[in-house]
Amino acid sequence: MRLCRRSLSLIPLLLVPNPALAFYLPGVAPTSYQQGSKVPVNVNHLTPSLSEEDNQLHSVFAFDYYNRALHFCQPDGGPQAVSESLGSILFGDRIYTSPFELNMMQNETCKVLCGDQKFDSKDADFTNQRIGQNFNINWLIDGLPAGQLYQDPVTKTRFSSRGFPLGAIRDDQKLLHNHYDIIINYHPTMDDDSYRVVGVTVAPASRRDNANENCGVESDTPLILNENGETTVTWTYGIYWIPSNTAWATRWDTYLHVFDPKIHWYSLINSAVIVVFLAGMVAATLMRALKKDIARYNRLDSFNLDDLSGTSAAVEDGIQEDSGWKLVHGDVFRTPRNPLLLSIFLGNGAQLFFMTGVTIAFALLGFLSPSNRGSLGTVMILLYTIFGFIGGYTSSRVYKSFGGEAWKQNIILTPFIIPALVFSIFFLLNLFLWGKGSSGAVPFTTMLVIVGIWFVISVPLSFAGSWVGFKQPPIQPPVRTNQIPRQIPPSTTYLRPLPSMLLVGVLPFGAIFVELYFIMNSIWFNRVYYMFGFLFLCYGIMIITCAAVTIMLVYFLLCSENYHWHWRAFGTAGASAGYVFANALLYWIFKLRFSSFTSGVLYVGYSALISFLFFILTGKSLNVLMVRMHDKLIYPSRFNRLFFELGFCAKNIWVDQNRLGFFD
Repeated sequence: MRLCRRSLSLIPLLLVPNPALAFYLPGVAPTSYQQGSKVPVNVNHLTPSLSEEDNQLHSVFAFDYYNRALHFCQPDGGPQAVSESLGSILFGDRIYTSPFELNMMQNETCKVLCGDQKFDSKDADFTNQRIGQNFNINWLIDGLPAGQLYQDPVTKTRFSSRGFPLGAIRDDQKLLHNHYDIIINYHPTMDDDSYRVVGVTVAPASRRDNANENCGVESDTPLILNENGETTVTWTYGIYWIPSNTAWATRWDTYLHVFDPKIHWYSLINSAVIVVFLAGMVAATLMRALKKDIARYNRLDSFNLDDLSGTSAAVEDGIQEDSGWKLVHGDVFRTPRNPLLLSIFLGNGAQLFFMTGVTIAFALLGFLSPSNRGSLGTVMILLYTIFGFIGGYTSSRVYKSFGGEAWKQNIILTPFIIPALVFSIFFLLNLFLWGKGSSGAVPFTTMLVIVGIWFVISVPLSFAGSWVGFKQPPIQPPVRTNQIPRQIPPSTTYLRPLPSMLLVGVLPFGAIFVELYFIMNSIWFNRVYYMFGFLFLCYGIMIITCAAVTIMLVYFLLCSENYHWHWRAFGTAGASAGYVFANALLYWIFKLRFSSFTSGVLYVGYSALISFLFFILTGKSLNVLMVRMHDKLIYPSRFNRLFFELGFCAKNIWVDQNRLGFFD
């Protein structure tokens, strides 16, 4: 009982995540095998990777393992598709069974996989192109990716990659790997009668004469596919079981390697310094600028009304000094242009904001294990559909506060405009993948499932949120809006829309620049990203940065007597999406080199789609709400009376005291 209590006392400590590195739960129940039991081997798609010659990616297409041009051996009765999650399918996984026979702790030095395969000139050309683009083969043995061991040149840490090369290039000749030495690490269980797989590596080789008893191990002649004739290929493999001290719960650690972890800390410290600087600027601006004005108005409030007639020189000087944000008190809460569209953007931004935050939090707590393939994508889709209620509520609440009357259009358009636009672009890009025969093309049935989920779950929740939002009273501004809009004087150069967006948008982008680089590496280079601790902190810093820079810009706008702040508040922080897209183009220049026009179209299309969603996310309702709170702070109702009094007063003009008493 004492041991049990002590174990229970350790649970809170185990649940506290490392602020920098997210831990993970195993995600699936371990599978134990008796000696001689069959260990399943599944095959996944072929994916492009970095070229060893120029350290660049040459393709964005992935291909099925059982593509006819590759002539891989198939199991008896044909390959069977393995069930996958929705996120796994969207990210391009196509998992099938294989003819490989692996039995626990039974070594095989040479085993022929199937009969001879004939490559004609067309198939040889297709395969050689994939070898030239450094395509990787992806296997799954007991759920673990089969890869190769590498060493980090900076930290000298050994880690495993996902996948191994289809072939190699030697002396400008493309060699096909047709023999695989499979090295499997296993670990005994507590009862020592069963074993578990804890590591998988593959050493591929190119052997032209491997159809003998030892698979051509003594021959140094590689296999080269003839693009002008027919080539016979024999697929062989060997199996080697090696005991390991690695526990089953930590077998994924070698795949979750962090390249140069110091740069994450440098980026985090840099972003934190930016946030502290911006927060200090906001606080200093409010304390110095507003405190002085508020104190002066409090002194004016203590004067007799006769002093407002112009007999007090001090009051005259105070009145004459009124300028900037104090003069637009009657227009600052005026309804913006296109309030329906703005409210829809704000609703969808709030939906994306909560989805992103909760997803990163789940990953930080270890609930999105890498062993559950596609769990990240699945959770993102489900959370986005569930948070449709928040999107509808935010959109309707904001639209009602704007005084909008087209409530039916708001309810209908909120769950349809942004999702329909994103789905249309995604479907158009998917047509290019279908045309290329890529396995990354999302099946039509999966798209129907996504549309079904959207209409069955998200749309009703959005309607319900909009209904609740319209039932709430509108958010009342602290001051009354003038009937006649005030004329806006010309703005200085840096306060104009484009220059201000370029100046301010770079700060939120700077908070996530480094993590964005590693995320793009994981997306395009088929790597595992699991630095969710850093990502969580960077996400929080980005939110604070967006709010701070938006408040600063709106304050400067009001000081220049420009009260059109709603769209500027949304677009200012959202301008960081432009830097995200520009960063993607620079990434293309330095890290990618596509050999086809279609690859470039897909890359630009997906980058533009991500940048658009980032624009909606960073320009979210949080920024507008923070600015609205800022405006309520500097325009409280107590100053409304003073502003109206000062508006009716002028030098040498007598004001009826009873009329001014109307404001008391």
